[in-house]
Amino acid sequence: MTSPPAVASIASDLAFATELARDAGRLLMDRYERVERVDYKSARDIVTEVDHLSEELIMAAIRARNPGDGIQAEESGEHPTEGGHAPAAATGRVWIIDPVDGTINYANGIPFFCVSIALTVDGEPAVGVVFDPSRDELFAATADGPAMLNSEPIQASDKDKLSDFVVQMALSGRSVVTRARAVRKAIRISRSMGSSALALSYVANGRFDAFIQQGGMSNWDVAAAGLIAERAGAIVTTMDGKPWFEASAKPGSVGALAAPAAHHAALLALTK
Repeated sequence: MTSPPAVASIASDLAFATELARDAGRLLMDRYERVERVDYKSARDIVTEVDHLSEELIMAAIRARNPGDGIQAEESGEHPTEGGHAPAAATGRVWIIDPVDGTINYANGIPFFCVSIALTVDGEPAVGVVFDPSRDELFAATADGPAMLNSEPIQASDKDKLSDFVVQMALSGRSVVTRARAVRKAIRISRSMGSSALALSYVANGRFDAFIQQGGMSNWDVAAAGLIAERAGAIVTTMDGKPWFEASAKPGSVGALAAPAAHHAALLALTK
């Protein structure tokens, strides 16, 4: 029995994204701890030549295979679809790329970084792949399939008590000290790892019981990892409880909270 065209296409796209993430990951590891150039994007953000090389590798492969698809990439921005639609228009197929998420970690030799590749169709995440080349771990999911780690199904945390939770947390804004203290009192401990995409993927197999980030992210940070966490059984929303993915979200404006269904509402309330 053959798969319906849409399902077969998504399976093919997942296989393509997986191969592409591994290719980019090999490039990252070839140059790991041998970064030659670091430029400053802002006071707290940097970009290396490896970011650009990884992005160019990924984009070239997408254009060769699917020249009509749109692309939204961290370093080079938006590239319209064949019909002229901008990626933010939520029309057609758009690849969302973070060639090195956790660049500061990468540039400093800290082995917590990843390649993130997502495909959206009409503004909805359809395929997500997050690859950690330092551990050879590939998290993946499609919108109608299970979350996988190296081809094995994974599930979000099933801990009964919020007080046992280990949470990736980065809060900001008004009353941040008070809100952060409230969360920390309710959980076991919080961490901040320096790669949003990889940390959010960790929710999918319970390494992190939850993920909380007030803002500062962009679609390339969450498009793949949010889908993976969601397909693993976590509830993923914005920090005000709304749908977690919005194609038109401005870079740096994205926040997210991912947690098991039994504890999502409680964590959301604590961050208010």
